[in-house]
Amino acid sequence: MARRRCDAVARRDVIGRGPAAKRPARRRRCALNTAREESPVSQPISRLFIVGLLALWLFAPAAQASQLVEGKVQSTLVPATVEYNALLPDGYDGATEPLPLLLFLHGGGGDKTFLNRMRPILDEMWQAGTLPPMVIVTPSAGRSFYMDYKDGSQKWETFMATDFLEHLRGRFKVTKERKGTVLFGISMGGLGALRLGFQYPEKFAGLAALEPGIDPVLKWKDLTARNKFWRGPDVMDTLFGKPFDEAYWEANNVATIATNQADKLRAANLGIYIEAGDEDLFFLHEATEFLHRILWDQNIKHEYHLVRGADHVGRTIRPRAMEGLEFLARLLIPPPPDPEVDAARKRMEPLKKKMGVPER
Repeated sequence: MARRRCDAVARRDVIGRGPAAKRPARRRRCALNTAREESPVSQPISRLFIVGLLALWLFAPAAQASQLVEGKVQSTLVPATVEYNALLPDGYDGATEPLPLLLFLHGGGGDKTFLNRMRPILDEMWQAGTLPPMVIVTPSAGRSFYMDYKDGSQKWETFMATDFLEHLRGRFKVTKERKGTVLFGISMGGLGALRLGFQYPEKFAGLAALEPGIDPVLKWKDLTARNKFWRGPDVMDTLFGKPFDEAYWEANNVATIATNQADKLRAANLGIYIEAGDEDLFFLHEATEFLHRILWDQNIKHEYHLVRGADHVGRTIRPRAMEGLEFLARLLIPPPPDPEVDAARKRMEPLKKKMGVPER
């Protein structure tokens, strides 16, 4: 499949490790197959717009510090009680309307404390007005890959989309509507965000997947050691059965889901943000590029970034995570129309018609 490289933004918590760091990597940026302006929330006018709108939207004047709370939930879909951490924004106790809900998924080997480590970034963005107030929740999911096991013993995908979502909506002041429910994940968490979003676009408005642990093929037989060395055979047997069920793998493969459910994803207008570093030590940039090409060819709108010089861990994760979160912020509170863009499109429309340029 032909490749184009554009640059990008996004991630941390490897296939489960590595602290967020501070200095951004040098990047080129490109937003592919989207109709949004370049990093609008980073611009002062949009930041003021979000801050002003939120002030009118929900909160009483008195502000509090963000709160980190713990919780547990039981379900017949998974074998043990699932622990989670939740981060509540400043002013949560005074909220008069339901808040957005963000499922914040950790990488392989991680747990609910992923949210604790990312909290400084979230607090900083709230204070800067680049992220709207929301409830952010990270469950401890082990190395489940957020999927339903072939043998039926654990059904993490179903749990996340049903029992867990219902539990959170019952406990916290969060919306029950799709338009305010979003996903964010890094590494294995990025895989989980993509699969949940693609399988349940009626439940989630959008997702940001940083260096997702996905595969650059549609068929298992086409995978090479380069793309699967980081997954032990014991993990694959647990997830996909022994003997290995290739058909079940394909049914859970993100690129295959996007191909088979393209009509559904287009109709849902799911917000999709994917990214990876071009020096990812697990070569996940190859799989992310592959997914980008699938989405592009299927005319499924998305935003894709390839971060020059970035690896799976290290100092680039912090700014990349912030850009992924800003994408979700724009979904939740779209920036105002850009008159310059509108004027340029009106000028070009007659020329397009004259030259017979079709709409994609």
